[in-house]
Amino acid sequence: MSKAVNESVRESVAEAADEAVRVVDHRRLGRELELFDTDPLIGAGLPYWLPDGAVVRQALEDYVRQAERRAGYRHVYSPVLGKRELYEISGHWAHYSDDMFPPMEMGGEQFALRPSLCPHHAVIFRSRARSYRELPLRMAELGGMFRSELSGVLGGLTRVRGIQLNDAHVFCALDQVAEEAAGALALIREAYAAMGIVPVRYRLSLPGPGGTYVEAPGNGERAIGLLREALDASGIVYEEGVGEAAFYGPKIDVQVADPAGRESTLSTVQVDFHQPERFGLAYIGPDGARHRPVMLHRSVIGSVERAVAHLVEHHAGAFPAWLAPLHLAVLPVSDAEYDAAARFADACAALGLRAEVAGPERGSLGARIRAARLVPYQVVVGAREAAAGQVSVRLRDGRRLDALPSAELLDRVRGLVEAHATELWDEPGS
Repeated sequence: MSKAVNESVRESVAEAADEAVRVVDHRRLGRELELFDTDPLIGAGLPYWLPDGAVVRQALEDYVRQAERRAGYRHVYSPVLGKRELYEISGHWAHYSDDMFPPMEMGGEQFALRPSLCPHHAVIFRSRARSYRELPLRMAELGGMFRSELSGVLGGLTRVRGIQLNDAHVFCALDQVAEEAAGALALIREAYAAMGIVPVRYRLSLPGPGGTYVEAPGNGERAIGLLREALDASGIVYEEGVGEAAFYGPKIDVQVADPAGRESTLSTVQVDFHQPERFGLAYIGPDGARHRPVMLHRSVIGSVERAVAHLVEHHAGAFPAWLAPLHLAVLPVSDAEYDAAARFADACAALGLRAEVAGPERGSLGARIRAARLVPYQVVVGAREAAAGQVSVRLRDGRRLDALPSAELLDRVRGLVEAHATELWDEPGS
């Protein structure tokens, strides 16, 4: 093969690779699927969610809240801004103010949009006396926070200025930290399985030379040891990342990669001795004395924006059924079956399933099936099926099922959706 031909082949391969990445870029696909968009009048880095995107976001939020409740978390709401003094105490003002929006003057005081939820949760913990019997106290919130990102780094949903973070803080005794961190890792692995994604690696992020960290050396080493213990107990293979720690301590980062191989952190587990000290947090121990709790930060899915961006690219828009904007596309063959299709869609809605009728006014049956190619279940209602109370089903992966009673289909689909399954179909008894 000639050098020129070889070069041509290499260029073709490179172009194909670039095209593959472009096709699944969430910025393009998310807009094509009408999940989100932006507008200069609102501002860069401040995307808004369209109806289908809002469905995906809400399904993800509902999932993580349910998972947290099962794991013993209690949910709170806290304000998206606070006095400058709050962030001075937490250490964010000294170590993170360059990434915060400028403070606002009100009534002779300065208020700032929060860059993190942890200071608010520390204040909630200290709002009343606490006993060792309450520990571990698991506090969760899916709340907004804000980062003053430079315009040049903003893009789609991955780098934004307004973030909805799935955040939680566990206040616990020192001897509970490793077990709580392992429990957080188990929640993360469970969520990734439901979302159908796989991390590329787990990273133990450590302090590095030249960084500014608030932890005393002794506390830093203790925190690292506790995170190692949690990783080892969970059977997780991990790498170390020197210089990747948070300013208040080491952390576990769960790394994912986009189609181009670029890594980003989706989920974290962090140990913090600093903020409990700064906020004077305490609980009464079995000895009747005051003790300092440890603060464990953890996020199961990270920011909703980054999670959805990764899901769009990973699944190329073909989400697991429970996350899909529509569960079922109902396709009457002709106008004569439209009423039967509408009744079927109503039955779906009554069971909490998302369904939409796409009638002949939208084109031929083939065209409607192609338009619904990303919908998990394409339900065809013809004259024979309507008369028999049955439906024919095409799965998104191309499989066709034998005609089956409408009630049976709905029962099976609802079961898979409620179980947050990644498979489209399961045979009874399998």
